[in-house]
Amino acid sequence: MSVKVAVILSGCGFLDGAEIHEAVMTLYALQKLGAETLCFAPDIEQHDVVNHLTKKTVLSESRNVLIESARIARGQISDLADFNPANVDAMALPGGFGAAKNLSSFAHDGADCTINPDVENAISGMIKMSKPVAALCISPAVVARLYNHPTLTIGQDVDTASTLESMGAHHETTGHGEVIVDRTNKLVTTPCYMLDATVPDIAQGAENAMEVLLTLIDD
Repeated sequence: MSVKVAVILSGCGFLDGAEIHEAVMTLYALQKLGAETLCFAPDIEQHDVVNHLTKKTVLSESRNVLIESARIARGQISDLADFNPANVDAMALPGGFGAAKNLSSFAHDGADCTINPDVENAISGMIKMSKPVAALCISPAVVARLYNHPTLTIGQDVDTASTLESMGAHHETTGHGEVIVDRTNKLVTTPCYMLDATVPDIAQGAENAMEVLLTLIDD
């Protein structure tokens, strides 16, 4: 029987939701490695809607995180409120500003950020059951407060790293495809588009992270 990995999405589009390349490459890597993927997203309104062509906020629009995430999941997605950590073996969180805007308020509140209650419950459930979690790109900011002094990476952004350390994390600087493994917390992180990356860079980072994530199951 294949292992089951929950993939937590935060919308569709890197400026206001999940980073599409990171989400797709995470799903690809996990399925290539033989895992069954189960997509989840919170059933909430996005913090904002951004025109990805002009990079400007569209004040006249509102979108739902779960509905937008269903675009990436081809409709095969569940409300994160129904997530049960007992039903999966591991979890992965692709990045994108949705992680810092919708899953948390990190984009605007920094070290004082709050975590969406359904997101916090899901991740805390994984922690309590000692099940591994992987966080890509900026999504380590979502998990930083929930772990006990986690070791993680968001790449080479000094200011963001400093903010995460003020939240109790230990940051390690990384380059393309590099993975930081906190074996005590069973937490895997990789920088992806926190660096100036290409799609092959994202694919390599996702595959490296997912390979390690699966080794931590029942470790």
